[in-house]
Amino acid sequence: MSLKNKDQAVSVFIDVQNLYHSAKNLHQARVNFQEILKTAVSNRKLMRAFAYVVRTKTGEEKPFFDALINQGIETRVKDLQEYYGGLKKADWDVGIAVDAIKTADRVDAVVLVSGDGDYVPLVDYLKNHGKRVEVMAFGKSTSSKLREAADEFVDLEEDDKYLLKKSRWPLKIKR
Repeated sequence: MSLKNKDQAVSVFIDVQNLYHSAKNLHQARVNFQEILKTAVSNRKLMRAFAYVVRTKTGEEKPFFDALINQGIETRVKDLQEYYGGLKKADWDVGIAVDAIKTADRVDAVVLVSGDGDYVPLVDYLKNHGKRVEVMAFGKSTSSKLREAADEFVDLEEDDKYLLKKSRWPLKIKR
């Protein structure tokens, strides 16, 4: 297993909904995506960073999407599906897995920013194809199987720099 080094090319895949709900429910805070990206890259060569986001009918999340783009994170946008009876769904698992597999041949390491255990087969696939796979997520809401499958697990709860407390809202966008 290779450790992090400056010659490694890395791609980052951020499951925004997973992080958003974990930060909100566990810490009553928002996620500091800038710090997450900095840790994910760790002075290596960033090839691409993707954030998988959901658009609502109101469009209120557009400033957030713009902030991600301004930080060099490409957004993949899916519309929120609303079903009869009020069920709302927007699942990016397959999209993230497909993008990670499609881009894997150009990188040495893949950073998956999600605690969702559904990604264990993806992690196993990437590792079996010679990739270093790192997972970043909030420990309390991360699948133990996903932690075990990864080459490295970064618990976002171990440092409050990954959270934006209410006193730091609204997020200022650097221009």
